Amino acid sequence: MQNAISLSQKQAGPSFSPSYDPWDPISSIRQFGRHRLTSVEMTISNLCNMRCEHCAVGDTLVMTEPDKLPLAKMLSRLDEVEHLQTISITGGEPSFSDKTVKEYLIPLLKYARSRGVRSQINSNVTLDYSRYEAIAPYLDVMHISFNYTEAADFHQVGFAKSGHPVAFETAARMYERMIDNTKRLSAGGLYISAESMINYRTHLKMAEIHRLIVEMGCQRHEVHPMYPSAFAADLPVISKREMRGSIAHLLDHRDPSVWILFGTLPFFHCSEDQEDRKLLARLAGEPNVTVRNDPDGRNRLNVNLFTGEVFVTDFSDIPAFGNIDADRLDHLFDRWLAHPVARGVDCHCPAVNCCGPNLLVKDMYYRDIDFTVRQAIL
Repeated sequence: MQNAISLSQKQAGPSFSPSYDPWDPISSIRQFGRHRLTSVEMTISNLCNMRCEHCAVGDTLVMTEPDKLPLAKMLSRLDEVEHLQTISITGGEPSFSDKTVKEYLIPLLKYARSRGVRSQINSNVTLDYSRYEAIAPYLDVMHISFNYTEAADFHQVGFAKSGHPVAFETAARMYERMIDNTKRLSAGGLYISAESMINYRTHLKMAEIHRLIVEMGCQRHEVHPMYPSAFAADLPVISKREMRGSIAHLLDHRDPSVWILFGTLPFFHCSEDQEDRKLLARLAGEPNVTVRNDPDGRNRLNVNLFTGEVFVTDFSDIPAFGNIDADRLDHLFDRWLAHPVARGVDCHCPAVNCCGPNLLVKDMYYRDIDFTVRQAIL
């Protein structure tokens, strides 16, 4: 079997590790002393072969999508980003259309490689293996979602919003293809980061989900609480106590050789809740475990390649605050930082490497809290 990747084409530079996560805005704030635009996320597809119940952009998915902006327009705007360090490509399923892969996805990855910029694609990796084999030589991180313990979970979660029945046998084949593709890509040398969401379905199953992720050869397991927003706004919400319990159980049963990256946690060192601080202290002391600050609106913007509109994130309730047709991305980022909403979460606590809550967390748990005047309780 031919390897998925020619390792000689891998990007030069440090390997991803708990001490090197270029998507974390703590890196740019240390480097520049303030938030800078170092990461750009691009939505390049509204097509997808799944309709997951937790998908934050599910209401934008279509059967036939309009034309995208000329790639040259996006590349010229990326050229203008002074401190660009990472790009992320998302959808829909970015690899759904072979035309999009050839005309947008691979050229964007080649651009990143030529500039020394690290790249990530968000994919469900359920399509034919050859699709990912073509992408792999130019890609740094394949980011997948994995919230399952068996094919039945995949069937139930992955097609909950399809609007029509999907046969279990069809879903089971896709589930097995996803696992096989992940194993083959990882064996070929591609960095696979599998994300799981702590929610009402998974919070008691995280250790088993972690075991399967390790068996697939993933180098990193990302764990994020799920917050009800946009397309997924009607899903049940678990309590902070249940969330803490899920994380503690995962830590008790994890493979310590695999990096676990937690993100968008609703727990902070400045919290008056001792249990929150106790969990954070444990996370800080665990080897091969990190807590990533949310990039959205901190060091990253999202560009919709169909309209050119620029958002804080691809699923934000905040309307677009500019368009690449008229504005440079650095200028739009500065405009966002001056926005009252951005200023309300613009805090940084160097003592605990924390950049405060993201917009969803603040809205859900801390709506009346001013984080800019709080301090870590050490």
